[in-house]
Amino acid sequence: MDEKILVLAAKEKTEPLQACLQNLKEEELRDLVTQQALRGKEIGALLRGIFKGSPCSQQSGVVRRTGIYKHGIQLVESGDLHVEVASEIIGLLMLEVHQLPGPALVDLATLFVEAVRGGSLLSGRSLELLPTVLTALATSKESLIYGEGELSGGELKKQLINTLCSSRWSHQYVIHLTSMFRDIPLSVEELQFVVEKVLRMFPKVDLQEIPPLVYQLLLLSAKGSKKNILEGLISFFNQMDQKQKEEQRGSESMDLEEATMPLDQLRHVEGTVILHIVLAMNLDRDLGKELLKYLKSEHYRDPGNALCSFSVTLLLSMARMHRFQEQVFDFLKTSIMKCFKDLQFIQGSKLLQDLAPLRCSVSATVLEVVANSVFGWDHVTQGLVDFGFILLDSYGPKKIFGGKVVETTHSLSKTPSQKACSLGASILLETFKVHEPIRREILEQVLNRVIINAGSPISHFIDLLSSIISYAPLVLQNSSSKISEAFDQLSFLPLATVQGLLKAVQPLLKISMSMRDSLILVLRKSMFSGQLDARKSAVAGFLLLLKNFKILGSLTSSYCSQAIGASQVQVDVHSQYNSVANEAFCLEILGSLRRCLSQQADVRLILYEGFYDVLRRNSQLGNSVLKTLLSQIKRYYEPEPDLLPPLKLEGCILAQRDQIFLQEPLAHLLCCIQHCLTWYKNTLALRQQTEDEEDDNEEEAGFQQELGEMLASITRRMIKSELEDFELDKSADFSQSTGVGLKNNIYAILVMGVCEVLIEYSFSTGNFSKSSSEDVLGLFKCYTSLSDILKEKGGRSKSLSANKMARSFLSMGFVSTLLTSLFRDCSQNHEESLAVLRASNEFLHYAVSVALQKVQHLEETGQTDGPDGQNQEKMFQNLCKITRVLLWRYTSIPTAAEESGKKEKSKNISLLCLEGLLRIFNTMQLRYQPKLPQFLQALDPAGEDGEEEAADIDVTAKAGFLSRQFQRSLVNQLSHSEDDFNSKEALWLISVLTTLSKLLEPSSQQYVQLLSWTVKICKETSLEDAPCCRGLLTLLFSLHALIKSPVGILCELAQDIHAQLGDIDQEIEVEHQPRFAVVNTKTAAPTACLLVLGQAEKVLEEVDWLINKMKSLLGSEAAEEASQAARAAQLLEKAIFLQLGTLLTSYHELAQAALPSGSCVDALLRSVCKMYTTLTALIKYYLQVCRSTSGGIPGRLEKLVRLSGSHLTPQCYAFITYVQSETSVVAEEKKKKKKDKLTAEGSTVMAKVLRETKPIPNLIFAIEQYENFLIHLSKKSKVNLMQYMKLSASRDFRINVSALEEQDAENESDDDQSGASAQPSDGQESKRKRRRKK
Repeated sequence: MDEKILVLAAKEKTEPLQACLQNLKEEELRDLVTQQALRGKEIGALLRGIFKGSPCSQQSGVVRRTGIYKHGIQLVESGDLHVEVASEIIGLLMLEVHQLPGPALVDLATLFVEAVRGGSLLSGRSLELLPTVLTALATSKESLIYGEGELSGGELKKQLINTLCSSRWSHQYVIHLTSMFRDIPLSVEELQFVVEKVLRMFPKVDLQEIPPLVYQLLLLSAKGSKKNILEGLISFFNQMDQKQKEEQRGSESMDLEEATMPLDQLRHVEGTVILHIVLAMNLDRDLGKELLKYLKSEHYRDPGNALCSFSVTLLLSMARMHRFQEQVFDFLKTSIMKCFKDLQFIQGSKLLQDLAPLRCSVSATVLEVVANSVFGWDHVTQGLVDFGFILLDSYGPKKIFGGKVVETTHSLSKTPSQKACSLGASILLETFKVHEPIRREILEQVLNRVIINAGSPISHFIDLLSSIISYAPLVLQNSSSKISEAFDQLSFLPLATVQGLLKAVQPLLKISMSMRDSLILVLRKSMFSGQLDARKSAVAGFLLLLKNFKILGSLTSSYCSQAIGASQVQVDVHSQYNSVANEAFCLEILGSLRRCLSQQADVRLILYEGFYDVLRRNSQLGNSVLKTLLSQIKRYYEPEPDLLPPLKLEGCILAQRDQIFLQEPLAHLLCCIQHCLTWYKNTLALRQQTEDEEDDNEEEAGFQQELGEMLASITRRMIKSELEDFELDKSADFSQSTGVGLKNNIYAILVMGVCEVLIEYSFSTGNFSKSSSEDVLGLFKCYTSLSDILKEKGGRSKSLSANKMARSFLSMGFVSTLLTSLFRDCSQNHEESLAVLRASNEFLHYAVSVALQKVQHLEETGQTDGPDGQNQEKMFQNLCKITRVLLWRYTSIPTAAEESGKKEKSKNISLLCLEGLLRIFNTMQLRYQPKLPQFLQALDPAGEDGEEEAADIDVTAKAGFLSRQFQRSLVNQLSHSEDDFNSKEALWLISVLTTLSKLLEPSSQQYVQLLSWTVKICKETSLEDAPCCRGLLTLLFSLHALIKSPVGILCELAQDIHAQLGDIDQEIEVEHQPRFAVVNTKTAAPTACLLVLGQAEKVLEEVDWLINKMKSLLGSEAAEEASQAARAAQLLEKAIFLQLGTLLTSYHELAQAALPSGSCVDALLRSVCKMYTTLTALIKYYLQVCRSTSGGIPGRLEKLVRLSGSHLTPQCYAFITYVQSETSVVAEEKKKKKKDKLTAEGSTVMAKVLRETKPIPNLIFAIEQYENFLIHLSKKSKVNLMQYMKLSASRDFRINVSALEEQDAENESDDDQSGASAQPSDGQESKRKRRRKK
């Protein structure tokens, strides 16, 4: 039969074919098609023949065609046919679809829809036919019956798509259905409906099928709905990541078999999907633009969703495309900075913490991308590297005015810029760890920035380089050529950069001989460079090598540990052979360094400061170092035992023409000798236990003995020497303008330095003998005599030098030991010796002053001069010792208890102790924040000797105990009479309390106690000292902000200020019971007023932030979380109205106060202007609410508007009138006083007056803008809000004719000045006078 059909189909006439087909039953025809399809031969010809013999003009033909379509769909779905046969059948069916009448098309389309709903499809191949069916339906012009009604073809197609998308899909059809919709003409609404349906199916699809489904969706995005597709993909993968994290957190209580989502599989799927999206963006630029547009709007609304792991990865992959690179990195930079700024803003306010806490950590998200990139995400690696360097370049430390560098590396990151810089370094370091191919590029870029940007602060790059090398020194041997190239530039780099770079590469130098040789070659060349900085860098480099290449037999690291850097890895690969080679190597370097002893003072200075650390690290070099120092000091030592002075100062200076230069830093040389000698004596016994080479020991002992005798002789003769022996008596010339004066200044500084060095040597070696203490005082007498002369003869810098002492040569360790001995040593054996020193108040004052200087240097630079100055651990221990002494001295011997004869000096010592404590507390928080628990434990008398883990130490409890001691001191100080009150001491006490308050947990009892105590002090203490009042109120505001909003206190303070200053209407007497005694006539303005206004502006900034937060929630109310967003918005609204209402009352009080002209008036006008700007922003928000929803405005807003209309706006105009009248009076007085002076001076006065009144127009404009938007909101909300706002006559500025005539009559002689007076109109009603009660 099939052959007969084929033969008949070949003929031109169709009647025989139609008759043949008419005789076949439906089942026979289906069996015939089935057999032919299974054989796979001539199925196409058979179907064409059947369609030829079944014309659509006949009902029988339509029925037969429909049956063939249904049977063909079943055959294709059965899976029994070859792929080629199935494709051929589908192709033929698609060609004939447009021949079918409308009802048949409806029948076929319904068949597909029911198959999808019922899940009867097996392979889904037949769905390729559905787009053609729906397209034919859409183009059908006849009315079609569907269900119970008639629809046009287009409406029916829309109805079928709606039905299809509303039905339940089996996960196996999702890809086929998505692909199918690509070929269907869809309207915008239909496309959005389809996309939403596909996105809802994502959680039900197997993980392996996600990438092909995303691919089909991206192809579908060519039709539109790009934003919905991207939003859905980002949301889906964000949810998957969150689910994965939850499974990981619960993995301890869950078996491995229960894990629903393998991590590696999820990451590989995400990587493939991102590749698909980036490829689609290459083909469709609008897709990339839509992504950036969506993420920008989403970040404004919810940063957690915008900057999730998947979206950040997608953006970094997208950055590989040049057209989007700049936009992507700008968006990421801006978004990350906004997150950090919001975090900082929220952390400073309890109000914001309660209302809008940040739930996402942007740093953790970005670093999570780095960790995930190990799963084959090569497309994101380059973006990570580029972005890391962008953050480092943009937010690293900067040079501010004056060349001072704002450092970021010594303390924990605090500012948003510091956090962004730290994030950039973390990105690069973690990327370096997990991606080997990119390591070379990271290293090269870091080195390039270190060399090229050497003039700018590069400490962050040095730290990153150190971390990279420490992580994998052996791996980086392959990059030794790049580092050697960097060495070639050392002679052109600043000294600090050279030191940092060489410290960073130390681990590489220990394992790479070639790199070490290239460095030595460069340093040798630099040693003979014509540039001073190059020679200084060479000395620093050689010293660093000496410290880090250990010689066999040197003391172990436990005895001579040296802080190379916090992150350095000690690579100890030295065998005995290497140690012997190191000895020759180090001795060769020492030979090169001896040449420096004939160079400039700056070069010698670096050498002297480095020798001690070399000796401690490489104790076997002691012989050579001591020999070098001995030969150098002999040049300036007077060997005759009775000859005074003992040092030849003439050789220490160099005269060139009319200029005098320091040639030999003699004090530094003696300081180096003293420290090296002390170290050698302390370790000699240990050396003798570990070595048997007696000859060397005897030789070194000879050097030691000779140097010791020299120091003793110098000490003895320095005490005997008079200033005349140095030609430095009071009659000498010390002016800076003459050669003799410069020479005498240099001599004086050298002698003072020598005295300090010998003071430390005498005390350290004297073993608490009385004679050693007398020697110390003798040397100190010489020091103070010269110091007094320099202060007296200082010329122009007299006032500066009187307050600032020269840099002390005493070491930090000695200062801590000296203070402990002077103030805390109770040993009877030491009593006689220490009594000599304790009897000198000047020496006690000097010791505390030096300690303060050392702490200040440590706070500013992170290190101190002298031995162990860069050893963070020893500096911390010394700080603890000094703090214990200063704290005991200040709390045990208060100023009031001093004897009358010693009161003035002792008072200074107490103040120095307090200033030192303040600086130490600041230094601890800035430089040693991780060690704060151990620091507070060391200050606790009960726990001073006990060992306790840092995690077990209650920082809040110990800081609270410490703060209570200073609270008592401040109470005692405030209770003194006015004559005995010390303003500086009280101010420092307040600063100490402010610093300690940062260590308290805001929710703790100690914090609440400090806040309550501060409130009590402010309410009960009447202070007339403005700085102390400012300090107390600042402490009050800072404490209050972390408990609750300070608007209530601001209102009370505003009332007190109003009461103290009086009313702008002099006829009104303000009756008020004062709440804060700290606000009085002397402190109300400008001190308290400016502080209150400043705090009010901070509150307004918080309100602005909350209003923006409400705007973002307004955009999300259409989503599923609408109810949750509405509840959050209600909480925000309530808080905003409370803040603004209370602030409005505060401004109401301040605007009535008779503020003195100047800064207070200007600040109030600006602050009120900002208040109106915030009110306008709130009105704009409710305008947006009325436009987007049908809801009305809340009652609270109406009350707030009423309050602003009754309490603020009228008072603002009255205050403006007051300011203008006061300004006129002031100008009139100045004009009368200067009537006989030049006209130019008068114009200057008028210009100043105009400049001071400039905020007035700004305020008026802000008020009018507020009222303008109130009118718009009234129209939208159908609520008349303007009924509460009264138009003030003060706006109507008219020229007062009578006043003008009087002014012209007075100024007839002065033609350059015109008399125009802007006065309120005559029609303005006078304000009723009444007694105002509070």
